[in-house]
Amino acid sequence: TTLLLLTGFLYAQRITPEQYVNTYKNLAIAEMKRTGIPASVTLAQGLLETESGNSELVQKSNNHFGIKCKSTWTGESVTHTDDAPNECFRKYNKPEESYRDHSDYLSTSPRYASLFKLDAADYRGWCYGLKKCGYATNPRYPQILMGNIEKYNLQQFDSGDTSAELETF
Repeated sequence: TTLLLLTGFLYAQRITPEQYVNTYKNLAIAEMKRTGIPASVTLAQGLLETESGNSELVQKSNNHFGIKCKSTWTGESVTHTDDAPNECFRKYNKPEESYRDHSDYLSTSPRYASLFKLDAADYRGWCYGLKKCGYATNPRYPQILMGNIEKYNLQQFDSGDTSAELETF
């Protein structure tokens, strides 16, 4: 009985992709205005990396983009099994820190400089560019991001309009 109640509680706590987007769209738009990264791409990455806000990693670290520690990270961290067991991931006190760090990570690295020559409305170019620059190992990464963008109409946020709401299904 306890297991059934616990399972029901955990299931009830899951959020939908629409709830994730409605919760974090303003952060993505603010970061787009600050750095030029399309809000649609940031939200699509967040949806994928956090399993719509439900992943174990985001729950224990507020890390919305799966950013690993790397040698330069001096902040808090958590261990999490991803590509290898017990990898070091960055830990944030709040989601805003994760969104800002993600934007800074992309906008200050020479590896991603070519992306910033693209128009912020060119989400397809950004999706393919992230893969080309080595952001993700999944060969279908651009298609997955574009699928999220188009399924949830995330490109509407690339105009900077914070009043749009996604319907919750």
